[in-house]
Amino acid sequence: MSALCGIRVLDLSRLLPGPYCTLLLADLGAEVVKVEAPEGGDPLRHLPPLLGEDSALFHALNRGKRSLALNLKSPQGADVFRRLVSRADVLVEGFRPGTLARLGLGWEVLRQVNPRLVLCSISGYGAQGPLATRAGHDLCYVSRAGVLGYGGQAGGAPPMPGVQVADIGGAQQAALGILAALLERARTGEGRRVQVSLYESSFAFLHMQLGARLVLGDLGLPLARGAEALNGGLACYRLYQTKDGRWLSVAALEPKFWRAFCVALGREDLAGSGWLSGEEGRAVAAEIEALILARTLQEWVRFLADKDLCCEPVLEGDEPLQDLAFPRHLVFSIGDGRTGREVRHLRTPLDPRLAPAAERPPPALGEHSAELLREAGLAAEEIAQLREAGVIR
Repeated sequence: MSALCGIRVLDLSRLLPGPYCTLLLADLGAEVVKVEAPEGGDPLRHLPPLLGEDSALFHALNRGKRSLALNLKSPQGADVFRRLVSRADVLVEGFRPGTLARLGLGWEVLRQVNPRLVLCSISGYGAQGPLATRAGHDLCYVSRAGVLGYGGQAGGAPPMPGVQVADIGGAQQAALGILAALLERARTGEGRRVQVSLYESSFAFLHMQLGARLVLGDLGLPLARGAEALNGGLACYRLYQTKDGRWLSVAALEPKFWRAFCVALGREDLAGSGWLSGEEGRAVAAEIEALILARTLQEWVRFLADKDLCCEPVLEGDEPLQDLAFPRHLVFSIGDGRTGREVRHLRTPLDPRLAPAAERPPPALGEHSAELLREAGLAAEEIAQLREAGVIR
């Protein structure tokens, strides 16, 4: 039996952070219901790249879930939702602060409907504060939190992350908060509200560095791009370009690994210089750069394969999926009865013994509306009236 078997989750969130959080919960065995607007549903459904008429991005985040298309802005829709909440364990939402309350579905209302409910609210900048209602996306949060400004070469531009750092970090914080609240509820019998800020979650990625900065206070220095131990400031821990324009990562922080690396390159004289900073450090890095530029990436991969060194190729495109280290159990296939396709999916990186993947194709918009409302106790006549009124799809 899966860890969260029997836990019912209502998911009002859209795009990435909330849906990834509920995907984690689904893989842990929870029953997840996406509650979407009847017109269009989750905007992610329509974003390219497409698999037929469906977004591949939506496929990736919403397998194993059911869909209820419900108009929460109508009084009937809000009433139906409260009935669903009465039998739910968790509600995840990603609206701007205050939106649920304006719909008549605020925390004080919902906790009266179901005192055992765990409500997880994911917002950009938190429920309070000067930026609480400010619009934002992942790039905004990591920019403002200093995460973006800490990467890249000294004196150069900060890099585009390439992935949604705050969104995934926030989703994981949300899942952790939900699980903690469920454990607390098992002791007390009462639910609680969990608040997650994507902006605040971004600081987790700087926890060690920014935490040390706070510890040192006046004895330390502000964080600096490309000038510190773990962001490219040392010759022993940085990226080096190869002859064919590819990149090799060298992460030989410990003296034994740096010495072995220098010996392998025929430059044992540099074995004591990997931790120099400033001009001296840049001079050492330049020596290594010249050596790495002499071979292609694959030549370096073959050369380093049998050596116990902290060096790896920077893989691109489909290369990670084809790499010998890629965990094959992370990919599995789901047959989609609606389309007749066999679609490959990526598991969440949870221990599969604890969290077997939710192996059901992502739902069509409103695919389970009638089914879910019957389970909530609505009669067939009520469901038909709601559909005729456009409250459900």
